[in-house]
Amino acid sequence: MAERSFKKEAEKLRLGAGEEFHGEGILAVTKALLQSGVAYVAGYQGAPISHLMDVLADSAEVLQDLGVHFEHSASEATAAATLAASVNYPLRGAVTFKSTVGTNVASDALANLASSGVQGGALIIVGEDYGEGSSIMQERSHAFAMKSQIWLMDPRPNLPSIVKAVETGFELSEASRTPVMLELRIRACHVHGRFTARDNVRPSFTLKQAMENPVRDTNRIVLPPASYLHEKEKIEKRWPAAVKFIRERGLNEFFAEDAADIGIILQGGMYNTVVRALELLGLADAYGESRVPLYVLNVTYPLVDEELRRFCTGKRAVLMVEEGQPDFLEQALHAILRRADLQTKVLGKDVLPKAGEYTGDVVLRGLRRFLDQAAPLLLPPVLPSGAAEPGQPKVPAVTAAEAQVHPRPPSFCTGCPERPIFTAMKLVERELGPHHVSCDIGCHLFSILPPFNIGASTMGYGLGWAGAAALNARDSSKRTISVMGDGGFWHNGLASGVGNAVFNQTDNVLVIVDNNYTAATGGQDLMSSRAENPLRKTQNSIENAVRGVGVNWVKSITHTYSVGQMRDVLKEALTTPVKGPKVVIAQSECMLNKQRRVKPLLRQAVKDGKRVVRERFGVDHDTCTGDHSCIRLSGCPSLSVKDNPDPLRKDPVAIVLDSCVGCGLCGEVSHAAILCPSFYRAEIVSNPTWTDRLAATFRRWVIGIFQNRIDRRLGVSA
Repeated sequence: MAERSFKKEAEKLRLGAGEEFHGEGILAVTKALLQSGVAYVAGYQGAPISHLMDVLADSAEVLQDLGVHFEHSASEATAAATLAASVNYPLRGAVTFKSTVGTNVASDALANLASSGVQGGALIIVGEDYGEGSSIMQERSHAFAMKSQIWLMDPRPNLPSIVKAVETGFELSEASRTPVMLELRIRACHVHGRFTARDNVRPSFTLKQAMENPVRDTNRIVLPPASYLHEKEKIEKRWPAAVKFIRERGLNEFFAEDAADIGIILQGGMYNTVVRALELLGLADAYGESRVPLYVLNVTYPLVDEELRRFCTGKRAVLMVEEGQPDFLEQALHAILRRADLQTKVLGKDVLPKAGEYTGDVVLRGLRRFLDQAAPLLLPPVLPSGAAEPGQPKVPAVTAAEAQVHPRPPSFCTGCPERPIFTAMKLVERELGPHHVSCDIGCHLFSILPPFNIGASTMGYGLGWAGAAALNARDSSKRTISVMGDGGFWHNGLASGVGNAVFNQTDNVLVIVDNNYTAATGGQDLMSSRAENPLRKTQNSIENAVRGVGVNWVKSITHTYSVGQMRDVLKEALTTPVKGPKVVIAQSECMLNKQRRVKPLLRQAVKDGKRVVRERFGVDHDTCTGDHSCIRLSGCPSLSVKDNPDPLRKDPVAIVLDSCVGCGLCGEVSHAAILCPSFYRAEIVSNPTWTDRLAATFRRWVIGIFQNRIDRRLGVSA
C-alpha cells in the first residue's frame, strides 16, 4: 500500500500520437518507456525515484496489454542484474533505483553488464539524491559512470527533454552496445509539465521469443580472456560510437552560441536554475532566451571534445556549472582545451562552491562573480538583493525568520509503532546501563535524535547487525543491540546480518522492526506484509526465515505499544545465559499507512450513518505534576505543554493535541516507567445510539454529583 495511488493518472499512459500529456515527471518517464517499446522494467523503491515504482505498479493493466514485464526487485542489485536479458537478446529493458546508495548496491551487476555490453537497449534510471532534500551521504553518480564506462545522461528538467532522453537513451545504448544511465534529480522527478505523446509500442522482440530461442555467446560473458577484450572494445569501438551518436543526434544543446565572447557550460539538470539566475541579472527572459551563450550537457559522460572546442573557440572565458564534487567535468574541460591549445579561461569551482547543492541563490552569486571577472559590462547597474556578496547582510525578513524558527530534525510520525521500541530501550538502559547500538537505514534511524539519543553508527540498508560484527568479544559481560527494519531485512539483512551472526556465533541481540511495509520509501508492500497483494506473494514470516538460517533464540512481539512487554523482552535478551544470536521481532503496522487505510473507511461509515468509535487520549491537568517524563520518553508530536491552570503551581502541564491518533503510547509509557496516572482514554462516538446518549447522560450526572461535593467543600459558589 504505497503512500500515493497513481491508478487514475495511469490512464494517461494510454494517450496516442498527437495527444497532449499533462502530468508529473515520473509519469512522463513511464510513458516514454512505453513509447520506446520497452520489454521489461524492474527496480527498487527509494526517494526520489519511489513514485516511478508506484506508477509502474499501478499501471499493471497497461503494461500487460503491451506485453511488458514488470518486476518489483528484492534489491537494487537484483534490478541491475535483470538487465542481463539485454546482453544476448534485442530486448529493451529499464531498471530504476535511488542513487548513489542504490548504485553502490548494484555495482557488481552494473560493472559486469558494462563489461559484457548489450544488444538490446539497457537504461538505468537513477534518482540522483543530492542536495538539500537528500537523506543520504552526498555523492554523485558521475564517478560510477566513468569507472564502468556507462554513458550518463542528465537532461534539462522539463517533460519534453526528459521524454526525449528516455527514448534516445535506448537508441544510444543500442548504437554503442553500452548501458546508459539516466540521472533524474530530486526536483526533476516531480516537475509538472506537458508534452506531445506518441503511440505506445509493443516490444518488437518478446520475452517469449527469447525464452523459446535461447542464445549464448561466450565472448559476452565476463570471464578471461573475454573480459580483457571488453575493455579494449569499450575504448576502441563503443566510446567512439557513442560520441558519434551524441554529436549526430544533437543530444547536447547550444543556445545563443555567438551572442558574446564568454559562455556557460552546464549540466542539463542545472539548466532551469542557470536560466533563472540569468533572468534575475537581466541576461535572459522568462522563456529562456539568453544573452549569454550556453552549452547544455544533456549527456555528461562521455563528453564530445569537438563540441566543447567549437563552443570555446573565440571566447575569452567560460564558466563550468558542475554541481558536487569532485569536479570531473571541469578537469576534463581543462584537459580538452589544453590539448587543442585553446587559451579560453575556465572558471568553475573558484567562483561557485566546491560542494553542496547549486540552488538559485548559489548560482546567482556564482554568476555574478564570473561576470565581475569576465564581462563586468554585462552586469545590470542595480543587482537583485539575492546577488549580494556572501559577506553582505541577508534580506531582513530571512534574518528575522532564522532567529525565530527552531531547527526541525526529522522524527517519528504521530502514533508510530517504532517509538515505543526505543522508549523500552531507554527504560532498559536505566536498569542495565548503556549498550552499543548499531543502527540501520529506515524510519528507526530517527532514534539517534532526541528524545531517545540511541545509536552509534549506520553502515547501509540491512547492515545493522553487520555494523556490530566486530564487537563480539567473548570476555565481555555486555551485549550489543542492533536494529534492522523489515525492508532492510528482506533487502540483504537476512544474509549479511542474520546469516553472518549465526555463522560467526555472535552472542549479541538484533531487533527487527516489522511494520508491514517498506515505510521509509513510501509504504510499499514487501515479503512479510500482512495484506493480500494480487501481484506479489506476501505474508512470508520473518520469524520462520530467521529460524531457517539457524537462530534458536527468537521472541516475537505483535503489539509494540506494550512498552512493558517490549522492555521485559529486551532485558531478557540482554541478560539471558543462553549463548548464540538473539533476535527480537517487534511487529505493529506503520501508523501512517494504517491511517491511510482506515480513515477513508471511517469517513464513509460516518457518512452512511453507522456508529463509529475513535479513541483519544488526554491528560488530567489536576493530576499532572509537570515532570514531563512522558514527553522525554516518548517524543510524540501530539504531546506538548500548556500553562498550568493552577495558580499555585508554576510548572507547565502536559497536553495531548488534536493530532493524537489514539495509539495509547503516552499512557503505556507512563505506566511502564511508573511515572504518573494523569493520562486518560476517551472515546469519541459518531452517530451515537440511544444507549450511548443515555450512558453519557448518566456519566455527566454522576460526575456532577462528585464535582458539586468538591466545590461545596472548597467553598466555590455555583
